[in-house]
Amino acid sequence: LYTSGTTGHPKGAMLTHGNLYSNARDTGDYLQMSAEDRIIATLPVFHVFALTVVVNAPLMKGATLLLAPRFSPAEIFALAANYKATVFAGVPTMFNFLYQSEQADVSAFSNLRLAISGGASLPVSLLHSFEEKFNVRVSEGYGLSEASPVTCFNPIDRERKAGSIGPSIVNVENKVVDENGDEVPVGEVGELIVRGPNVMKGYYKMPEDTAFAIRDGWLYTGDLARKDEEDYFYIVDRKKDLIIVGGFNVYPREVEEVLYSHNGIVEAAVVGFPDPDFGEAVHAYVVLKDPTITVESIKEYCAKHIVKYKVPSVIEILDELPKNTTGKILRRTLKEATKA
Repeated sequence: LYTSGTTGHPKGAMLTHGNLYSNARDTGDYLQMSAEDRIIATLPVFHVFALTVVVNAPLMKGATLLLAPRFSPAEIFALAANYKATVFAGVPTMFNFLYQSEQADVSAFSNLRLAISGGASLPVSLLHSFEEKFNVRVSEGYGLSEASPVTCFNPIDRERKAGSIGPSIVNVENKVVDENGDEVPVGEVGELIVRGPNVMKGYYKMPEDTAFAIRDGWLYTGDLARKDEEDYFYIVDRKKDLIIVGGFNVYPREVEEVLYSHNGIVEAAVVGFPDPDFGEAVHAYVVLKDPTITVESIKEYCAKHIVKYKVPSVIEILDELPKNTTGKILRRTLKEATKA
């Protein structure tokens, strides 16, 4: 299966039957899936998130799949209502479109016991807004193609922490390490690494990339994370996407969280671009709900919520943000546009 290529070129992750079987089994158990579940399958099933969480794990439990060939809020609401869906899985963009939809049917989700978000970080403000509107619990997890994909998930039977990807699922280990591969103290940011029966054989015809990604049995994810005292993990950002402004670290996700909390912004993405004075500066791309909102007013809003060096130097308004086939926002495309 090929990686999504949101920050670089896609690579072929070689997943064994054992990789896929173990992750489907452990994910299904962790999410307490059963033959009574009816799961909306609108994510592309060639993508590893859908393959494991929406297809393999439910089928192993004898659950029913409700196939939606394409994502459309109206069709999802109709499918959920007609078949009394119990589980919905989607990427943050889908949750945003369902929440923003003028045809939103709150009653359609009355039988949902769980809404699963993955594929990218879900803005906390969107999570709370969605839960309040539809009265359904949204649980965020984490995975990557190289790990079949699930490594962490918020537990079903105890506290769900907003903004967290949850603790490690059964049979999988996650750890946050420094540049030398040593585990960092609780609360400190480092790279997330993973070990378990779900980790790939390697990248197809890319031995050097494989050797860099898998070291001493651990898969280095390239994601920056931290862990709290209860072993819940939090994704800070992609290591490649870190922006350094005048020596200070700026994590795009932190700025995006602020932008998403603005009532007039539908979508947002943040990248870094070269700056002669500070090395790098923050560039934000936004899609507006209210066309009368000005760039200056957005900057003023940001300045009230984050320190000055994190406030975007440039804010560009677009009609839509570039996305891949699963609906994940392509920061790589925006970076290339910024350089141009």
